[in-house]
Amino acid sequence: MRIDIITVLPQLLESPFQHSILKRAIDKGLVEVNLINLRDYSTQKQKSVDDYAFGGGAGMVMGIEPIANCITALKAERTYDEVIYTSPDGELLNQKISNQLSTLKNIIILCGHYKGVDQRVRDHFITKEISIGDYVLSGGELAAAVISDSIIRLIPGAMSDETSALTDSFQDNLLAPPVYTRPADYKGLKVPEILLSGHTANIENWRHEQSLLRTMERRPDLLK
Repeated sequence: MRIDIITVLPQLLESPFQHSILKRAIDKGLVEVNLINLRDYSTQKQKSVDDYAFGGGAGMVMGIEPIANCITALKAERTYDEVIYTSPDGELLNQKISNQLSTLKNIIILCGHYKGVDQRVRDHFITKEISIGDYVLSGGELAAAVISDSIIRLIPGAMSDETSALTDSFQDNLLAPPVYTRPADYKGLKVPEILLSGHTANIENWRHEQSLLRTMERRPDLLK
């Protein structure tokens, strides 16, 4: 899989891909992540990529020219399954979207910035818009890292125990059940006896019941 991230702040995105599961997946050759500096595609002397909005108003807008130049250059080298734009008004990221994106071969993620991008970019170059929550960040870089993390960890071989991802919260529209580890008794705080029983079927039933209860209490909307 290849993920090309277009950003005005590539340095901000270096760290997330240099540690843990993401780094291991990259080192194994399971995924290639490229941080592309949008300013390299600017024709302006100062390499600016933004300008004032037509009609006035506060804030700057990312221009169409450098973005179009960048995406066109990338598409000249390969075919992309999705060109994603990180935006507060995009589709809210969920596990189903991450599962679907993890099966693709090549994707572009355009990091929003300032007051957003020229609408013509969204109309003619973007195939999917994603939000990671109902709030506004300084830029789309952190959102791009979140999206990438949610995708890469699902690629077969990225995790040492591939079955772990299948039991994550949201995979079956349920929150994950409580988990415990040693010691079984910490100053009177004990692990539920069922988990120490060794009875696999009973343990799985308990975990499913706990998932249902937790989902009903915390995220009843998932059960709809």
